[in-house]
Amino acid sequence: MSDTAPRVTLRQQQDFQFEIDFGAEVPKLLGDEHPPLGQGKGPTPVQLLAAAVGNCLSDSLLFALRKFKQAPEPISCEVTAEVGRNAQNRLRVLGLDVVLTLGVPAAKLEHLDRVLGQFEDFCTVASSVSQGVPVRITVRDADGLQLK
Repeated sequence: MSDTAPRVTLRQQQDFQFEIDFGAEVPKLLGDEHPPLGQGKGPTPVQLLAAAVGNCLSDSLLFALRKFKQAPEPISCEVTAEVGRNAQNRLRVLGLDVVLTLGVPAAKLEHLDRVLGQFEDFCTVASSVSQGVPVRITVRDADGLQLK
């Protein structure tokens, strides 16, 4: 873990397009809104939120399995954001549905019950986001068997 606080800089390029700068070591990214607001030339803020949650949960699951010297690769993850209106009729992310899929059958992994019981707690992003937005997590193995 780095001693410096994560920092991201956004610079408006035009209209709703923002260049997202993560620092010298990481390529810049263009964020944009879908039409009619933007031109859809990059991920939207909701897509970036979904990606952050999915990436963090994938990392946490991989880390937890590797702690037990397991090889679940390749892990895949799909996140669906439920967007709707709140009581004030404002658009909000109402929930995130996360489906993590292991690259191998569950039978090939040891300590899977223990891993599935704790990996979410180590995901900084999903644990933080879930304090305000429900994050529903499903884990499947390579054969499609639902494990969680």
